[in-house]
Amino acid sequence: MKRLSILFALLALFITSFAQQALWGGPQVVSPEIHGNNTVTFRIRAPKATKVEITGDFLPTQKKDTPYGKFDVPGVAELKKNNEGIWEYTTSDPLNSELYSYNFIVDSIRMNDPSNIMMKRDVASITNYFIIKGEKGNLYSTNTIPHGTVARRWYSSPTLKEERRITIYTPPGYENGNQSYPVLYLLHGSGGDEEAWIALGRAAQILDNLIAQGKAKPMIVVMPNGHTQNTASPEETNRAYTPAMGGGPREAVASMENSFGDILKFVEANYRVKAGKANRAVAGLSMGGMHSSAISAQYANTFDFIGIFSAPPLASMMTIGNPNAADVQKATDEFVKKLEVQKKNGYKLYWIACGNTDFLYKGVMDSMKKMDEIGFKYTYRESGGGHTWDNWRIYLSEFAPMLF
Repeated sequence: MKRLSILFALLALFITSFAQQALWGGPQVVSPEIHGNNTVTFRIRAPKATKVEITGDFLPTQKKDTPYGKFDVPGVAELKKNNEGIWEYTTSDPLNSELYSYNFIVDSIRMNDPSNIMMKRDVASITNYFIIKGEKGNLYSTNTIPHGTVARRWYSSPTLKEERRITIYTPPGYENGNQSYPVLYLLHGSGGDEEAWIALGRAAQILDNLIAQGKAKPMIVVMPNGHTQNTASPEETNRAYTPAMGGGPREAVASMENSFGDILKFVEANYRVKAGKANRAVAGLSMGGMHSSAISAQYANTFDFIGIFSAPPLASMMTIGNPNAADVQKATDEFVKKLEVQKKNGYKLYWIACGNTDFLYKGVMDSMKKMDEIGFKYTYRESGGGHTWDNWRIYLSEFAPMLF
């Protein structure tokens, strides 16, 4: 009986091993492999492929012409195939601490790394990612500290006459206490939705880590969907999804402004929030930055803290396309009047940040000149780089500690 049991055990082991080989197509491929010196090796099994490349933001950028101007886009490098049909690429230099994204390109077809389960979605694009530990990497990682809660809620928008989805972060301890908290309204760009700051911006990890380190005050962070033609992110919407970039970077500014009061009412009715403008901040990137400037001006006595990331505070200062000069002047004059009211009402911080190779850089500079003309006070932070998430994550990590 004992010998029979051993036989069955060996047979089960053989069948399991055979099944794994059939399922995975051979020995396990490790990718990405982060070495001790922070170089990284990427691998993919593709024995019948004729050419395999990798594209990622750890590679030198290249310029690409788009309808919205010249963008810095990730570079491309070729992999080499070994005798087992596994293609491999190792970075020539160690990578700095950061969160990096990448895809493979196999015979001209972009695809994800089948050996890496770490993936994130940027509307229609899904990429793999990995984190190099260190200062930035640790900030973006889930560490052994108290964690906040991320909830997806539906709220009623009477202005837009529909139910809409929103993402809300509450700080560690919120569920078990009765304390009230200040609120940061954090807005995404024209290529995003209510998931963007959580998935791409690592907002929950950044806030958890800053709060645990005593660098930021505990706060609620509200992340709405800024595209009023979509009720929610693509996998959650109850209507045919409209591509986010379809209306251009100025899309939805007016309707977002007008419907923002519905978000304020929902949050203040359903969460323990501190009252008053001293306990409210609004910030956003790109389109969300323009939303933030427009919302803070329209609700001129509502926010003491405003953050504009990679966007001209005056949307009329954008240099995209060939706008009519008279229309630009009219829009500028109207917005300057709102800024003058906002200036009179007062605020504690108006923080503008932009990369020096950002395609919106000129618009940011032109906006600040207009603000200087009326004595509108702001703080400007210039970084390297362009219109990218590695800048926006850092901007959030620098902005949050200045709040409240």
